[in-house]
Amino acid sequence: MRTGEVFALTWDDIDLENRIIKINKTVYAKDKEENGRWYLGTVKTMGSHREIYICDTLYSFLLKYKELQNNYKKEFGKKYKHYTLEEVKNRYGKLVEYKIIKSNSKRNRVEMVFTKKDGTYSGTDIIRYPLRIIHHELGIQCRFYDLRGSFATICLRNGCEVKDIAEVLGHKRIETTKKYYIYSTGHDKICVINRLENEINITNNIL
Repeated sequence: MRTGEVFALTWDDIDLENRIIKINKTVYAKDKEENGRWYLGTVKTMGSHREIYICDTLYSFLLKYKELQNNYKKEFGKKYKHYTLEEVKNRYGKLVEYKIIKSNSKRNRVEMVFTKKDGTYSGTDIIRYPLRIIHHELGIQCRFYDLRGSFATICLRNGCEVKDIAEVLGHKRIETTKKYYIYSTGHDKICVINRLENEINITNNIL
């Protein structure tokens, strides 16, 4: 999933019973108003509308995380932050996006998946601190977005079809997946040479 797709998730998008995540929107920041600067809009392309199946590890995590979030709601009580969606239309009256607004109103209330303990929603900013720890304390230079490339590479090395990987990533063309998301590692290059060596040895034995 793209960074904006992950942090745009609401609990309505996650079907735990059937183990499916529905991806149909992305989140982005536009202004710095006190009540909210985050907006929900449509995903990048038509191919980005997709469903992702939830594996056992993720399923277990989501169950525990949802339970934890519910416990925080009880702990903070009335101080827990809630949000609603406000329609944003263009000058022709067409709905183009939704603004996420901090509000206690139950009308159009939205339950965002990734929030702080007190319910505060900070969009993609919520990963800034963890990534800072990864960069400065662990010495690993990476972006959240790089996980997509790691996912694609690992899946391909374990026998998955490129077409299936592209669909999960939300790519309409598999060329995009091949060119930008699948990395060649040192181990891969060694395997290529070893395969050539094996073919040479087989040929020599025949001769």
